[in-house]
Amino acid sequence: MHKPLLRRRHFNCTLLALASWGFGASTQASPAQRILVVGDSLSAEYGLARGTGWVALLQKQLVQDKPGVEVVNASISGETTSGGRSRMAALLQKHQPSHVVIELGGNDALRGLPLKMTQDNLQAMTGQAQAAGAKVTLLGMQMPPNYGSDMARQFEAAFAQVAKSQKAALVPFFLKGIGDDPEPLKWFQADRIHPNEAAQPRMLANVWPTLKKQLK
Repeated sequence: MHKPLLRRRHFNCTLLALASWGFGASTQASPAQRILVVGDSLSAEYGLARGTGWVALLQKQLVQDKPGVEVVNASISGETTSGGRSRMAALLQKHQPSHVVIELGGNDALRGLPLKMTQDNLQAMTGQAQAAGAKVTLLGMQMPPNYGSDMARQFEAAFAQVAKSQKAALVPFFLKGIGDDPEPLKWFQADRIHPNEAAQPRMLANVWPTLKKQLK
């Protein structure tokens, strides 16, 4: 075969290879905004069909209202604020989120863990995320009434105190309209702890207005 033809083919193949390797502008750029959700079973779709939890519904909402924003769900059933705090640095490094939603504290209350420890952990996680350049939204929780009114007030106030001191966004009660419904059992699974599929849109509705304000 004629040598100039060989050289021309080699040149064309090289251009194709450079294009496929992303030479110049990337065709798969990282999203400008990424939301990292760090939560427990309420966000991990416990007892639900995959894709029906509030975090999955959030991704669908974003496709409509904020195209290009990605959601990473790093929630684990049974997680406490201590567990979330121990994982936060690695999650921030791996996912480099622009926004972090912290949905933790419920399991601390159920296990009777010290309130000061819960508050310190929430404070530390919020500070870590902000130091990494992320905007933080805290999802507040409430304790069941059988724990006593004083403890319930202190627990609810802990989220507000962290949000105020860190200048973070706050959803006062993540399960508003669900846990405080006059007939709450219709919104929960048989264990009476985890919200059912019908409750998930309500949970998203509680989070979305606050989170939307933080997105560009």
